[in-house]
Amino acid sequence: RRYLPQTFVLETTWQTPTGRARVTDFLPPSTTQGDLVRRVECLEGEVEVEHDLRLRFDYARATPWTRRVELADGEPALLSLAGPDAILMTGPMLRWPGDSENDGEDRSTGDSAADSAQPGAHGDDEDEGQRAPRLEGRFQLREGESLDWDLTWFPSYQDPPEPPDADQALAETIEFWTDWASQLEVHTDHTPVVLRSLLVLRALTHLETGGIVAAPTASLPEWFGGERNWDYRYTWLRDAALTIEVMVAHGLTEGAKLWRDWLLRAVAGDADDVKIMYGIAGERELTELELDHLAGYEDSRPVRIGNGAADQYQADVVGEVMIALHELREQGVAEDEYSWGLQKSLLRYAEKNFERKDHGIWEMRGDAHYFTHGRVMMWAAFDRGIRAVEEHGLSGPTERWRELRDRLAEEIEEHGFNAEMNSYTQTYDNTEVDASLLQLPHTGYLAYDDPRMLGTVERIERDLVTEEGFVHRYRTEAELDGLEGEEYPFVMCTFWLVEQYANAGRLEEAEELMATMVGTASDLGLLAEEYDPDSGRLAGNFPQAFSHLGLIRAADAIAERS
Repeated sequence: RRYLPQTFVLETTWQTPTGRARVTDFLPPSTTQGDLVRRVECLEGEVEVEHDLRLRFDYARATPWTRRVELADGEPALLSLAGPDAILMTGPMLRWPGDSENDGEDRSTGDSAADSAQPGAHGDDEDEGQRAPRLEGRFQLREGESLDWDLTWFPSYQDPPEPPDADQALAETIEFWTDWASQLEVHTDHTPVVLRSLLVLRALTHLETGGIVAAPTASLPEWFGGERNWDYRYTWLRDAALTIEVMVAHGLTEGAKLWRDWLLRAVAGDADDVKIMYGIAGERELTELELDHLAGYEDSRPVRIGNGAADQYQADVVGEVMIALHELREQGVAEDEYSWGLQKSLLRYAEKNFERKDHGIWEMRGDAHYFTHGRVMMWAAFDRGIRAVEEHGLSGPTERWRELRDRLAEEIEEHGFNAEMNSYTQTYDNTEVDASLLQLPHTGYLAYDDPRMLGTVERIERDLVTEEGFVHRYRTEAELDGLEGEEYPFVMCTFWLVEQYANAGRLEEAEELMATMVGTASDLGLLAEEYDPDSGRLAGNFPQAFSHLGLIRAADAIAERS
């Protein structure tokens, strides 16, 4: 299987004893509803295509009722409804298991959410009230023949939408992606994976709101069988800010403004109560729930939706945002009264919370601390405010910002650096190291080859790096995060080490580790949050914006130093 070049049109080729078939799946960006289009073509000989469709609504808490309907053009379709959700299935008709043909009557596709979620429920009971949510069909194709299906989600209280024309939708989808990719500037030895990563960031971005989700999945485990299972289908200010940075670096300044506009809308008039994450349209209520009726991926429980970390204070967020918007200014994107006014409000928020402890970049569920990375990011926030005034002619209380910046620098060196170990520490009150410390040079706080930074890297290599070179975020046995169990090495943190190696003159090691990391991607070039070197498996939510952001920056660092 593969994506068509510079697109997210998925092409899968199947070889059977009697022939060969190609399946093309894609999501048309031009429709107002959510469509998944599938085309199956027989390339050689004869093939039998089997479709097995199992619908679940509301995390298997709502059972869909499915019936056969007729569209305006007289074509048959299957309509499944449950609460606010509806699915319209068009194309060659599927049927209920055990039925020799559809008779046009309404069918329940399940009895209860609890029963339908049970393993082993195959829908073979002839009692329609006991049938599990399943539709199936078998179709014979000869060489040159093809069939098209469309699966459309829409609000159940609206009339079913008209399904798209498959040929037109495919052409428009290819054009959408290739046109977007043509704007990108990529000049590295890793161009294919960098280009794919940039495309991933666009794919994770909501077409209408501009919000970029951290990942499109929830509760894929950070340790198989463990409890570190989180919902990442939200927009973190940190992710949006880092995306702005890489888009600007790759020639997509106008596109980066979309992320800036989302960011400004999300924060809007609530700069005194900034959230670390929002819904894709800027929603602030992201209540975390546990779904006890679901078994979880490989028995990884609990399954969570929503994210309680939305209510945490994380000191680094304002710095991330200010750095990103500084990069936009450096590329000539003018500030207006609104955008600069909001940034000044963010700096007031940082000043208001100057003495406040936080939960760190990794959203630890334990007690709050002064995390060194967070304090350096606060330093960066005030630094970019000062530079905006001095270098770009904007207005602001630079003397006050300079005082706060200098206080932070003095404090960081006194409490966040351990002279005996020649290393920065995870927090002011421990001697652990944290992979987030690899980001200190990126803020401009110190150079990549500063002796203090080199000492920190040495400690990270000793305490957090595996034999294969993969980097853990922190030592979970230090009991700082308030959770049971372990987690696998973090993909983005390993790319941060690549970036550090390249910028500190260890180019050969950077290239070797980069090659190792690229080799962990899926066959489609996608990266998850973490990687288990023992089993050779990706872990955590997938695909992960953070991981692809890390890859892009690591490749750029190697290219700049080569």
